[in-house]
Amino acid sequence: MQITSSSTEQLAALAEAGVQERIFPGAAWAVGTVDDGVAGAAGRLTPDSASAAMQVDTLFDIASLTKIISVWSLTGRLLKQERLGLDTRLADVLPGTHGYALAPVTIFQLLTHTAGLPLRARLRASYGEVYDDIVRGVLREPLEGIPGQAVDYTDRAALILGLVIERLLGMPLDQALEQHVLRPLGMAATRFGPLPAAHGKLVAPTEYCEQAGAHLAGVTHDFSTRLLGGVCGISGLFSNVPDLQRFLQAMLAQDRHGEVFDAGWVRDSLTVQTGSLSPSRGLFWHPAAGSWPQDDIWCHQGFTGTALWISPRRGRYAVLLTNKLYYTRDSARVNALRHAFMRRAFGL
Repeated sequence: MQITSSSTEQLAALAEAGVQERIFPGAAWAVGTVDDGVAGAAGRLTPDSASAAMQVDTLFDIASLTKIISVWSLTGRLLKQERLGLDTRLADVLPGTHGYALAPVTIFQLLTHTAGLPLRARLRASYGEVYDDIVRGVLREPLEGIPGQAVDYTDRAALILGLVIERLLGMPLDQALEQHVLRPLGMAATRFGPLPAAHGKLVAPTEYCEQAGAHLAGVTHDFSTRLLGGVCGISGLFSNVPDLQRFLQAMLAQDRHGEVFDAGWVRDSLTVQTGSLSPSRGLFWHPAAGSWPQDDIWCHQGFTGTALWISPRRGRYAVLLTNKLYYTRDSARVNALRHAFMRRAFGL
């Protein structure tokens, strides 16, 4: 499926419209195939006319895209190595769940958001501010639903899977990610925050923080992640368009990057696994809003205004990174723009 100059001009115009309509101060984007891609940027780091212009390689707080880049990737590795199965129960890999409601919950149920977990993280309110107390509390928390009965997106699924990964690989999540995903794919700009001060002029600011007296820049917006020290399965990664292009291209070309992405894992992840339950889910990925199943367009989004799309059948990917959170937490307008971006990127 050819990328035309007309389609890329339309994508650039959409990004510019988002700036002019104050949906976000700036954006960086890309669309491409396994071997090629076009990228662009619009706006500035902040609305201030003296602010630096947004660049293709500007770093963004990618929020819940962390779940894909880190947890999804590393879970696939453990499955390929047969150190984990989709039917593995948490009791078999996390001793802290023994005797509690999470014990029979499976890896599959976490990946499809069908585990019946509490919908809100509420870590500090529930367990305090000490890391070990938080982890202990999460693993002992009662379920709010019956596993397998409903699809309910929750940050806790990725948090728990991150703990599974750390235990089985014997290292912190950020180290595992660097060793097994980022380094092999050449994603040199991607890392967990907080970022060094030297990155200050290279990162898109997000929401205004009363405590800091400034917009957050280089520090994850997600409060649960900050509470856990900046590294967890929920959020916390900073990345840019070129690195995310490498990631998505590797997904499209598993034969070249089998050490990172097993072809079967990618196929199963980008297949509806939740039957007649709604909304439909693959394994952490979900069908793109506004697309039909036959379109084979899969998506994951981040609260800060970020999104990834991929379609193996079409051999195409798309990336849209914005800092819409600089203006507002409301997502209605950025969601409408994302929808239009996806349709143009995939020729719908």
